[in-house]
Parts: sequence; C-alpha cells; structure tokens
Amino acid sequence: MTEPRPSGETSREADRVEAAVSARISPTPEFLERVAQVRAELVRRVEAAAQGRTSPLVRALVAGSAARGTFLSDRLDIDLFLLFPPDLSRDRLREEGLALGAAVLSDTEKRYAEHPYLRGRFEGFAVDAVPGFAISDPSHPLSPVDRTPFHQAYLVARETPVHLREIRLAKQFFRRLGVYGSEARTEGVSGYLVELLILRFGSLRGLLSAARHWRVPVKLAEPGHEPPRLPEEVALILADPVDPNRNVASALSRRNLGTLILAAGTYLDRPSEEWFEVRPRTRWSRTELERRLASRDSHVTVLSVPRPDLVDDTLYPQVRKAERAVARELGQSGFEVLGSAAGLDRERVHVLVEVAHRHRAAVRLQDGPPPGIDRAGDFLEKWTAPDAPVLQGPYIRDDGSLAVETLRAEREVEEVLRHAAARLSLGKDLTPSDPTRTEVRALAEVPDAPAVEEALRDLLAKQLPWAPRR
Repeated sequence: MTEPRPSGETSREADRVEAAVSARISPTPEFLERVAQVRAELVRRVEAAAQGRTSPLVRALVAGSAARGTFLSDRLDIDLFLLFPPDLSRDRLREEGLALGAAVLSDTEKRYAEHPYLRGRFEGFAVDAVPGFAISDPSHPLSPVDRTPFHQAYLVARETPVHLREIRLAKQFFRRLGVYGSEARTEGVSGYLVELLILRFGSLRGLLSAARHWRVPVKLAEPGHEPPRLPEEVALILADPVDPNRNVASALSRRNLGTLILAAGTYLDRPSEEWFEVRPRTRWSRTELERRLASRDSHVTVLSVPRPDLVDDTLYPQVRKAERAVARELGQSGFEVLGSAAGLDRERVHVLVEVAHRHRAAVRLQDGPPPGIDRAGDFLEKWTAPDAPVLQGPYIRDDGSLAVETLRAEREVEEVLRHAAARLSLGKDLTPSDPTRTEVRALAEVPDAPAVEEALRDLLAKQLPWAPRR
C-alpha cells in the first residue's frame, strides 16, 4: 500500500480528482433544461388528466433528484408524486393513482411498495407515478411518501450549485463502495440522507473528514437537540429536519457504515479517480467457487424454503433474520460458524452457512450447577439414572461446578439442522406451514443455480470494495 502524500499535495490531488469526476458525472446544462421542461409538462398533463376524470387530486409534483438536479448523468428516474386528500380511502387512493399514472405514461408496469404504483415512460424518460396523501404535518404521515413535499421544500431552500456538485460526488463515491441505496436489499445511504449530510458538512471531503473519526453507532445531533432514541442495532442516527422523531438513516447497516468510515480515511490519504469508478461484481463459476471452498477445508450447508410473494422491502429483512437464526442455531449446537449468506431466486430462498467442520464433536460437555444449591440435586438425579446416556461423570470441574459428558446422537450438520428447522424463527412469512417444504442439503447436493452461486460468492469472496481483487 502506498504512503499518503503530504497534506498540501494530497489536497491538490483531491481537487484534481474531484473536478475530473464531477465533469464526468454531472448532467450538462442543456440536459438539466430538458429535464425541467419534461417535469413541467408531466405535471401539466397529469393535472389535465385529473380534471378530465374529476379526480380528487390535490397536487402533483416531481420531487427527488430529478427536481433538484442532484442526479448523476447516467442515473435518472423521475419521481412523480400524486397527492390526494388525507380522508380518501386507500382503495380509492390506489385506484386514482394508477389511473392517473396510466393516463400520462406509456409502457407501464405495476409495481408494489406499501401500495401499488406505476413505472412507465414519458418523453423518453423513466417515470415512477407514486400516490400519496397531501398532509399538513410531516410528523404524522399516512403513507411513506407523504413527507416528500416537505423534504423538497427544505432542500431547495438551502442547496447551492456547490452543494449540488458535492452531492453528486458523494453519491458516486457511495456507489463505488456499494453502500448507495436505502432499499432493504442494499441497507445503504438514501439520496435524501446524502443531501442532508452534504448540507451538514459542506462538501464530500468535509463529510469524509468527519466520518473517518466516527465510531459505530454514530449520533449526529443538532446543537440543543437529542437525536431519536432507536434500537441498539441502528448504525447512524440523524433526525429528519421535517420530522425530528424520524431517523433518516434507519436503513443503513453497521457493516455499510463501517465500510464508509474506513473508506473515508483511505480516500483522504490517497485520493484517486478509482474511488469513483463503479466496478461490476466479479462472477465466478460454480467450479471456481467450490475450488475456493476446498482450499478452506470447510463445509457449506444450505437451508432452502419457498419464497413468499412479498415486495423486496418486506422480504429482505425476513431473509436476513432467517440467515441469523440458522447461523445462531448451528453455533449454539456446537459447530464453529465461519460465515453465512443468502440468495433468492423466483421460487426459493437459500440460506448458506459455512462451518469449519461438517461433523461436530462426538462428546458433548453438559455444564451443571455448583454443589450446595437445590438444582445440584436435580442434576445428579437426572444424570445418574440407569438409562442416562453418560460417557463420563457426573464430576466436579476445576471451577467447582458439576459436569457430565454425553455422546451426541446427531453429529452431521445437515442432520442437526433438519431436526432444528421446524422450531427456528425464520420470519413470519418465510417459515413454511408445511415442514416438508424446507430442504437442508450439503452444498455439493444442491443443483447449480445463480442465486446459490451469488450467495456462495458473498460467502467466500469478502473483501474491501476498493481492494485489488483476488
């Protein structure tokens, strides 16, 4: 690894790098003007469609990066929000939202979040037409998108052209790290969070200079304001300026924040354009992945369950819960767990767990209580019974407590997991009602499938996103 440059030289190199990257990723003034025209026409058309069908539409607006000009030149989706009265029923909201979207968009496709929305095309641009409620208080939203007009107003009032440049740089930097996107599948940084961070720290380098010293979890409180109190597993807490009780960074995982913290200092010490170049994921064949596995002399077991019909933001948290549950069960059952990963295809969810050895030890040490308490008698009665499966003991350990050694009936990891699967909490929609639909097999017995190979890659090719590939 090369040594960092002296600070003055490093700063000049960062200036050069960021200027070059900004020129490459920023939309041209002509394109920004074209997008502004399309936004205006899109709103005009949808308002005319609403009037034509006497729809109760309160307001239509384009918000997000397309409205503020903070999008990257190779990534532009236009978000059209269709806001209806708060007292409108959700069935009518869905009906009107889909109807108005269909009236102005072509090549439409119905998609789902909390409620359906339409994705389609308008004058050559990809557009999401998303229904919501026109609320007056952003601290009491009725749907996840209801705060959007307030976010729009807050950012437009504060962002300068310099901020726009730095926001784009930050987005591209986060893309390079694989931590951009607040979807449950990514667990990263949302576009709104990027913009708030740049407003707070002034620039990408200002943000990174602060971030290099962060320790997870991070609380970014405004002076005189305590951040929201949230679960311990939250990585970063930053209150939403339009709703102080909401954490804007709730989607961000600790792993992704840790990646950002380490990358911050590394980039500041050694800036280069490579930090903004998004690399495609390396794809290895099943043969190559199995060769890597063989070199580790470990074993991978696979638990597969039917994939429920859920949107990704509902499904992926349950998949991660299932992954943790399987790994925890094997760890508590005497296996040395080295890692876990999950892959999804159209039909099934596959949880892969790597253990150091396929078979656990034949002998199990059963800890007991110290002599002198009531439970000691119960322990002795149980383990001195004529039919007790005892190999050795009971006896007193060096620490003064009782112990006994027994012979395990099940030693193979797949056998242990099959017996445990029925009682594992995999997520309310992942646990099959029919236990026979849960499959547990060694990796070598699982047919080739892209989802399994993707999970195996995640399991066996862990490394820092900016490190040379091995």
